[in-house]
Amino acid sequence: MTDRKTTIFERWKAGSVTGVAKLLGFELTVFEPEYAVICFEAKADHHNPLGTLHGGVLCDLADAAMGTAWASGVKVDESFTTVELKINYFRPVYSGKLTAEARVLRRGKTVGYIECDVFDADRKLVCRAASTCMTLRGEQAAGR
Repeated sequence: MTDRKTTIFERWKAGSVTGVAKLLGFELTVFEPEYAVICFEAKADHHNPLGTLHGGVLCDLADAAMGTAWASGVKVDESFTTVELKINYFRPVYSGKLTAEARVLRRGKTVGYIECDVFDADRKLVCRAASTCMTLRGEQAAGR
């Protein structure tokens, strides 16, 4: 186990955003128990070869929001991982502000289910994602 004194939720709420979230410019705007909202400004640099926002970027955005919502229930010296993720795309995005709203629908002792809706600036639904997360404890959480 690690010797952390704070939960993942507490560290993220304090502004500890790293990795791909920082690289892509994700902004955590709401972080409450079982719920998170992340905003993102889509630009041409995020396009696929067809000229629309790459689906993987949308998937990263939804995954980050769902993971953040799940992190709200992870205790000190615990960690978690995504074991399954599904996404449905409903409309193309070219540029502009996107908002990912994620909520934990079912939290079991170890495994749970999270959903996320991503909206454009006009509150039109761009995509919906769902994931299964698993809380890791003991040796499984070590070093994470």
